[in-house]
Amino acid sequence: MRLKTQLLIASVMVALISPLSAFAQPVAKGVWLGNEAGAAKTPPMGWNSWNAFRTEVDEDKVMGAAQALVDDGLAKLGYTYVNLDDGWWRKRRLTDGRMIVRTSIFPSADTPDGNTSFRPFTDRLHAMGLKAGLYTDVGRNACSQAFDLHSPNLPEGTAEERQVGLDGHVEQDINLYFGEWGFDYLKVDACGLADFAPDSKLVKDNGYIGLKPEIYRDAINRTDDASVQKRYARVAAALKAANPDQDYVFSLCDWGMADVRSWGKDVGSSWRTSSDITPNWSSMLHNYDSVAKRALYAGPGHWNDPDILFIGEGEFDAGHLTEARSHFSLWAMMSAPLLISYDLRKAPTVLLDIWRNADLIAVDQDPAGNQATIAYDSDDAQILVKTMADHRKAVALFNRTASPVTVTLLASHLKLRDDAPVELVDLWSKAKSEFTGQLAVKLAPHETQVFSASGSRELADGVYLSEIPGAINVADDGVKTPVPDPTIHRMIDPWAGTTSGSARPQYAGWGGAQADTTPYGQALQVAGQHYESGIGVLGNSLLQVKNTGGYSSFRATVGVDDSTQNRAHPVTFSVYADGKLVTKTPPMKFGDHPRDIVADIAGHKIIELVSASEAAANELPVVVTWGSARLEK
Repeated sequence: MRLKTQLLIASVMVALISPLSAFAQPVAKGVWLGNEAGAAKTPPMGWNSWNAFRTEVDEDKVMGAAQALVDDGLAKLGYTYVNLDDGWWRKRRLTDGRMIVRTSIFPSADTPDGNTSFRPFTDRLHAMGLKAGLYTDVGRNACSQAFDLHSPNLPEGTAEERQVGLDGHVEQDINLYFGEWGFDYLKVDACGLADFAPDSKLVKDNGYIGLKPEIYRDAINRTDDASVQKRYARVAAALKAANPDQDYVFSLCDWGMADVRSWGKDVGSSWRTSSDITPNWSSMLHNYDSVAKRALYAGPGHWNDPDILFIGEGEFDAGHLTEARSHFSLWAMMSAPLLISYDLRKAPTVLLDIWRNADLIAVDQDPAGNQATIAYDSDDAQILVKTMADHRKAVALFNRTASPVTVTLLASHLKLRDDAPVELVDLWSKAKSEFTGQLAVKLAPHETQVFSASGSRELADGVYLSEIPGAINVADDGVKTPVPDPTIHRMIDPWAGTTSGSARPQYAGWGGAQADTTPYGQALQVAGQHYESGIGVLGNSLLQVKNTGGYSSFRATVGVDDSTQNRAHPVTFSVYADGKLVTKTPPMKFGDHPRDIVADIAGHKIIELVSASEAAANELPVVVTWGSARLEK
């Protein structure tokens, strides 16, 4: 078992690190690098205990939520995971390192030998047709031990006994949680790597054993990205070893830190992209923004996670149904995990009707796995478009503001012909309508209207790459140094208020690959030629595309984008099919006329797009455009 685990760790680390080490000259791989292990072929759905109960959780509350999932028809719609968050543990037994359950709140875990076991708990959930999820931390200590010090359910005992995280016990704990206890889902937090510095007041006051931070919440450049990646990769390997049937979900939770947006897709089923959501509009905007422009990094088996739903509380309660519907609509368009976190034993019908919107659930769970891309972007309103497996579109018109706005939807936003009718079905009201060319829609404050749209496609026998982000793996996006993303909404800190000095950007991702725009939010343009569709990325990048639709040709018009700040270095564009070079341009520099690329990909499964330049690591990156990049029959 130890040798198998070591081999799995090595294989995960090769997949994780290899693309990142080839900045100078990216190399086509010929094999798909994005994570497809585990059970999350579509975004996980279910219930999580945290927002509802924090650490004040117990068996009756969790089983009450599970029964409500079944009785209220939520389980039949896909809400099957029942996830127990922080607060379940009592201690780690020092004689053998075994985790001991707090049986005072989970009495079914009591055993005559004192070992405790969650197996009766998970067996009950499985008998109900549900699945069971558990929480832990990748470090030594958990988040509650830093931020919920008032809780009666904190781990107890000596400093060593209170070290309930995975550090030093990865394989032991994973085998216990999945092999012996029968869990199906694991959420792995990272407070243990961020908040327990040896000289900190927290550690001194509470008698913890400190751990030198590997994550610095306020300093991206001080965070040890490689070490954090390695820790999560080891957990991934242990999960694979403990689950031969691969029926598990691995949820990473380091809040967008350690540049997880670039490697989470290679390791986990989902990865948090932001801090914890709170029940207010500003927090929701912040979390939504952290995923909204990362569509190319998600897809079947690996999903951006803006955190669990907070519908039912605060500005998303039964008195704020417009905001609650927007919250749900945006998560569905983002292909985000849909995890209810509310005391379902007392849920009113108006909230249940939001969670039970089967049409929006279908948008979230569409098997193509295409996260919506942004067809129109502003601080006031956005238009989000998602291509479904059957080539229909889901489109959301989102009013970010507290004032009414009018949004004009164009057929071209949907990549549909503007001279043919477009049929719409409102996914909330179910009303049907039709327009040709464009349609003006009035949105109330904070309103999001979502439609299913069908019409004549611009590409009758093809698809733009920007329509199918779920079929793309950004193996290397050319970003050499993680940079805070300035486009994410900066809320007032819900914990520190205005005492912290400023709500500065802290999540990396600025400069990542984008659909229909450059990595820095500019229009795609080469030597004055504008492209409505395409992929914007940095030089020295590698994009992988799955050709599962039987397409025979790849076409694009390529060049150095007019927006680039580095005008000195030429770029060579290459297309590979299943690892073999199909076509290659001569070096192209800033100002050169764009070149058409046509590549025969018939019968090939993995198409790889490489842009290579001689730009050094300490230079500004070169911005490149794959204009009108598309697959055709």
